[in-house]
Amino acid sequence: MRRRHRHRLLRPLVAFAAVTGIFATATPNADSTPLEGTSAASATTTVFYYTKTKNWPATYLHYAPDGGSWTTVPGVRMETACTDWVKETVDLGSAAGLQATFNNGSGTWDNNGGTNYALGTGTVTVKDGVVAHSDPCADTGTGTGNQATVYYSTATSGWSTANLHYAPTGGSWTTVPGVGMESACSGWWKRTVDLGTATTLKAAFNNGNGVWDNNNGGDYALGSGTTTVKDRTVTAGAADPCAAQAPDTQAPTTPTGVTASATGTSVVVSWKPATDDTAVTKYQLTRTGGTEGTVVTDVGSTVWSDTGLAEKTTYTYAVKAVDAAGNTSPASSAAPVTTGEKAPAPAAGTPLGTDPRKDPIYFVLTARFYDGDTSNDRGGSQDVTSGNAANNDPMFRGDFKGLVGKLDYIKALGFSAVWITPVVLNRSDYDYHGYHGYDFYKVDPRLESAGASYQDLINAAHAKGMKIYQDVVYNHSSRWGAKGLFTPTVYGVRDTQWSWYYDEKNAGFDYDGLTVEPKSGKSYYNGDLWSTAEPSGNTCLNWGKPTGGKSPEGYTLYNCQWPSPTSGMFPKAYYHQCWIGNWEGEDSRSCWLHEDLADFNTENATVQNYLIGAYDKYIDMGVDGFRVDTAVHIPRVTWNRRFLPAIHDRVTQRFGADAAKNFFVFGEVGAFVNDKWNRGSVNHSAQFFTWKERREYSADDEKAAIEQYDYEEQLGTGNQPTSANAFLNGNSYHTPDRSQFSGMNIIDMRMHMNFGDAQNAYNNGKDSDDSVNDATYNVVYVDSHDYGPNKSSTRYSGGTDAWAENMALMWTFRGIPTLYYGSEIEFQKGKQIDCGPTCPLAGTGRAYYGDHLAGGVTASDFGTVASASGEVATTLAQPLVKHLQRLNRIRRAIPALQSGQYSTDGITGSMAFKRRYTSGSTDSFALVTVTGGATYTGIPNGTYTDAVTGDVKTVSGGTLSVAAPGKGNLRVYVLNGPGKIGADGPYLK
Repeated sequence: MRRRHRHRLLRPLVAFAAVTGIFATATPNADSTPLEGTSAASATTTVFYYTKTKNWPATYLHYAPDGGSWTTVPGVRMETACTDWVKETVDLGSAAGLQATFNNGSGTWDNNGGTNYALGTGTVTVKDGVVAHSDPCADTGTGTGNQATVYYSTATSGWSTANLHYAPTGGSWTTVPGVGMESACSGWWKRTVDLGTATTLKAAFNNGNGVWDNNNGGDYALGSGTTTVKDRTVTAGAADPCAAQAPDTQAPTTPTGVTASATGTSVVVSWKPATDDTAVTKYQLTRTGGTEGTVVTDVGSTVWSDTGLAEKTTYTYAVKAVDAAGNTSPASSAAPVTTGEKAPAPAAGTPLGTDPRKDPIYFVLTARFYDGDTSNDRGGSQDVTSGNAANNDPMFRGDFKGLVGKLDYIKALGFSAVWITPVVLNRSDYDYHGYHGYDFYKVDPRLESAGASYQDLINAAHAKGMKIYQDVVYNHSSRWGAKGLFTPTVYGVRDTQWSWYYDEKNAGFDYDGLTVEPKSGKSYYNGDLWSTAEPSGNTCLNWGKPTGGKSPEGYTLYNCQWPSPTSGMFPKAYYHQCWIGNWEGEDSRSCWLHEDLADFNTENATVQNYLIGAYDKYIDMGVDGFRVDTAVHIPRVTWNRRFLPAIHDRVTQRFGADAAKNFFVFGEVGAFVNDKWNRGSVNHSAQFFTWKERREYSADDEKAAIEQYDYEEQLGTGNQPTSANAFLNGNSYHTPDRSQFSGMNIIDMRMHMNFGDAQNAYNNGKDSDDSVNDATYNVVYVDSHDYGPNKSSTRYSGGTDAWAENMALMWTFRGIPTLYYGSEIEFQKGKQIDCGPTCPLAGTGRAYYGDHLAGGVTASDFGTVASASGEVATTLAQPLVKHLQRLNRIRRAIPALQSGQYSTDGITGSMAFKRRYTSGSTDSFALVTVTGGATYTGIPNGTYTDAVTGDVKTVSGGTLSVAAPGKGNLRVYVLNGPGKIGADGPYLK
């Protein structure tokens, strides 16, 4: 086949350094030789090409100086330079570089994947597709004087080549960029250099493309002999890091603390982590008993939920730890458990398992959406004082039955995923939102009804082709502990002041959120949380002594009456012991947010096992993903070590690898600033959580959290990993590199913060995309149950035209569009989102929406209404609803708008971009402009059809121009597209 090459100029290679380098772009220290330019009047380039991986009998350089003509195929034959290298010196004249390809003279080509190599002047090496600047055949240290052998680690930086720039003491610096180092073993590069009579040298390292490690400006002081440099740590007289390692024969320690507890015919087994001289890679869980005999299961975390067991049967569990070499520890002590009766729950669902980018998300506060069963309504302790009772509007009003009944409304809007607030049992005074989890293993009965359990909701959604994303909280519990882990006793007294507050004790009543306690007629407490007498084992300081303060009502306040991390009320093992002092400091991840949010010590194995076991239950029910609340308040290394692998392992074990790949986890990383990096702190920036760790930390999770925080803060914002996963390569889609993905995607806080104006959100959003592992998975919304744009405390009130423009952008730009319930009719616009129990919910952004959904509705497809009657028909006739329905239909029909990478290269226009997605037989290419006009240059020739108007444009010269469609409107010209999608509406026309 004839070789392919391109004669046009490509993007300058300096951009490559920004992608691959982890250290700051800088010249060496002032004492070293500065970077030197090459005169264009006498420019030459000596090209070295690495042949070892090609095995060609001859190598030819086919090139064209910038602005000049290509050589005649196959080019000029290159000469042998040194082992594994050939070279050719090219006279460039006045050119500043050249385009190049290589071949064997017989039709086999290396043209850099079809884009050619862009080479500059000076000495250039091309090795396995990587361009660098050094002489690979320079002195390798074979003189008779002193020598230094330097090993340099690129395991952290990810550099694909390394150069050593050095000066023997008393001698001169090498010419920048120095001498090329040889690959020694994985992650290590080596170079031996002659020092003459000197015994020391100064050194700096670089990747050959302008990215340097010069020891923070101080250069490295190295000695003769063998030295290693890793993560700025110099080890003199070091052993060869690439020497063959002795085989690992040491087994991990025996797991301890194995416990097994049964609920019905399910058993949760947990244990403390084992340790190893390298690392524990998995555990072997052995179950004996029952008719199944011995069952051995590999487990990646330290908790396992065993389901579908026989009734009233004793089983015994034991655990072994295994390392990478296969060394296995002795078995742990056995943990016996006896199952109960089989629960009559419906069969578990199965997640739909498709690419989450295909599914726009509708976000509902379940308790405020639609009331399908009034018998489970509950007002709570603040029903009267909040004003809700006067409005006949209990805080727990909506439920799963109501949500099941209105799934067709959500489908008629065009949404195929529903994000619901947490479902676990809450126990706080004002807990309808679900974020104050108390019993993480139990679904809150105030949401369920006969025939409308949580499982029924999941199954009903799946039957309609819709996903359920469950909001989950790993960071904290409330009121004030966690059932099954630890709940403290607080001081209380039923005197004349406090008898209204503290329920009478009723030892026979088990709080479940729904059942009314007979003594008080209430359902939220039963006197089990407090005591006047100091309980045995109390650790709270100054039990029951007056603090000297008064409540808002003027009542005496007492020590140990309210939860506090510093009072000794909570055990250090399970809960953190401090208040947050700096929201961009390490303490924001290891301290309490608020007195009503008891902060889990998530670095503790028992706490980890409790949470992993709880959320395994909901994975087993078939939910399609987790939205992670307060993700930023847990260290990334804890997510990456414990919780994210546990989620992935559980989905894989239950439903297979494909389901695990598409189980959608997206975290709330509350970075409420308009900067790419949250006040310069990488640990508190949303994109940071999308990456794996880049080095090993202490085995102890608490130590590891501090180490990781300090290490990443010290590296700073300029040395964080970057990604091209969201970006087209010219007009071409490329397979994304997800190898460093942590498992957590993110809510796009930067777009959210700037959505006061669509143009501002667009500019800010794309500015952060190179620091996200894959921004095409970002969850994008305008406002939510917490904030409006710019951290506003009110629901968005920018006007209908602005809403239409915001939606047009969200539904066509990269990411997953998400809408907070009711925004399709500008519900509660301008209203305060949350005022707590001090005002009625009806006047807030969390008001009851059900009045707008009364009546019947049937969806014939996503974005299409088959029939509607009553008030819901009026709701569905609103202009933004019509706009939303058509946007969803257009997005669903064009794969590029769902999963495509994007680019703005060659495009003029304020909100204009091109997107492409290629997979198998699918090749979808779309040109989008929102509100304003645009011109696209350098695009493929062919026939483009606008999905909004049906207009057809034939491109023959690589250019297409589009007139401004108007605010809220857009154009989507699709190459070989499907034509006009849907009918004209109030905005799309």
